[in-house]
Amino acid sequence: MKKLEILKIGGKVIDDKEKLTSVLAAFAAINTPKILIHGGGSKASKMEQKLGLIPNMVEGRRITDEYSIEVVIMVYAGLINKNIVAGLQGVGCNALGLSGADGNVILSEKRPVNKIDYGFVGDVTSVNSVFISSLIETRITPVFSAITHDGNGQLLNTNADTMASEIAVAMSGIYEVHLTLAFEKNGVLDAKGEVLAQINEASFNQLKKEGTVSDGMIPKLSNAFDALKNGVQEVKLTSAENLAGRNLPHTKIVI
Repeated sequence: MKKLEILKIGGKVIDDKEKLTSVLAAFAAINTPKILIHGGGSKASKMEQKLGLIPNMVEGRRITDEYSIEVVIMVYAGLINKNIVAGLQGVGCNALGLSGADGNVILSEKRPVNKIDYGFVGDVTSVNSVFISSLIETRITPVFSAITHDGNGQLLNTNADTMASEIAVAMSGIYEVHLTLAFEKNGVLDAKGEVLAQINEASFNQLKKEGTVSDGMIPKLSNAFDALKNGVQEVKLTSAENLAGRNLPHTKIVI
């Protein structure tokens, strides 16, 4: 199998223009097939505030009401996605910006109301790996925003780490997939603030119990474990600086 590198970057990396430029250059230099997935929650929250809306987050996940979904679509699939695509074109990487609706590539269903009503949030139900592979094999690099659709005309906000995991699992039937989740830290930190070289589910649960891992790190790590259990060859968490060539510590997910 060919190796496929999948990189997910988050909002705080995206907000730092210098850091983002460095990451995109490093990503463009990868000489194997590759996919980039991005979030942008911090920028979406800032835009909501500018519009007089109050961002609502529960355990790192956004409550997306009828007003928030419009902001999220504009910011993720528009502003951020096209800026990243333009940045990649500027460093010689022929990229194509996509949402889940484009090419009907990622379908999701609106999350049912249980204890919490997340609003217009989508849980991925299918990924068209053949379509994605057809792009890759013509040397086009897909760049996914964290927007999916339900197949009935409704766009849905989907957690970017979840999208990265679902895409990685789907592509593992065609490629040897290596998934990197990049964020502002060098990796998963212990109670002393030191980077853990690796983390398994037992240590993850202990860190959650202690409160050392909380909020957005919980879904990030949950998705990482799901990917590794379902065919992905390697999953690691690291910093944007590490992607740009600095030899910094990182955390490897193990099961």
